[in-house]
Amino acid sequence: MDGPVGARVRQYGHVSHAETVPSEPDVTALRELARHLALEAGALVRGGRPDRVEVAGTKSSDVDPVTAMDRASEDLLRRRLAVQRPEDAVLGEEGGGTPGTSGLTWVLDPIDGTVNYLYGVSSWAVSVAVVAGEPDPASWTVLAGAVHSVVDGVTWSAGRGQGADRDGTAIQVRRAASLATCLVGTGFGYAAERREQQARVLVEVLPRVRDVRRLGSAAIDLCLVGDGSLDLYYERGLNPWDMAAGGLVAAEAGARVSGLHGAPATVDMTVAGTPERQAELVALLESTGADAAVR
Repeated sequence: MDGPVGARVRQYGHVSHAETVPSEPDVTALRELARHLALEAGALVRGGRPDRVEVAGTKSSDVDPVTAMDRASEDLLRRRLAVQRPEDAVLGEEGGGTPGTSGLTWVLDPIDGTVNYLYGVSSWAVSVAVVAGEPDPASWTVLAGAVHSVVDGVTWSAGRGQGADRDGTAIQVRRAASLATCLVGTGFGYAAERREQQARVLVEVLPRVRDVRRLGSAAIDLCLVGDGSLDLYYERGLNPWDMAAGGLVAAEAGARVSGLHGAPATVDMTVAGTPERQAELVALLESTGADAAVR
């Protein structure tokens, strides 16, 4: 497979499907399972955190850590799915892709915010979503998802066409009067060149909004847009497991979630917020070259 989509499939690991997606998957059941799995893995992460967390490995750079609990959390999720959804494919941050025959793929982030977990700083989360088709944000359909914030115990969930909730209460985005009154979330990559570029973009964004927050968990940031705790969110470099569940929560709560230049939200850029303010932020980010190749 050639082109950007092919590159992403090679990057994340191909997840093959022998059959087509069911015409009417049970979104309610998938949503409930996602919520249950996120809560169970969250309990494991919460109860198993030692006083001092050690790095078990690194990913994209020497400052992008993996802990033993990242692996244990994903192992738990995979074991549960092997029993309850054995025909589905799985794509996890730590374990890569495993094939299925149902046309559905579970997209797992066992600890979103590992650096926060490592240091004992809020916030970190377990993110579980199920998508139809290849697990590529450029083309997938996210059916259901849940994000469990481990530190405070808050859980967001959403189902396609069903809306979104926070701990069982329906949520909606907050409609800010102007870009200047928006509280904006963002995040930064781990490569020095990418961080330098993101700093240049931030210099352009910060004077034009109310303020900027960097919390350290993309999944939680997207959910906070959904429940109105953040007005907008943008970040470059999100992987499928970073955005799958949180992006659905934001969208089902009334947010527009996209990339730049009319593209869908992908690793190149993800921008979320109410349609009016999101469009303004998209235009601002486009003017700064926020998705340009790293020099």
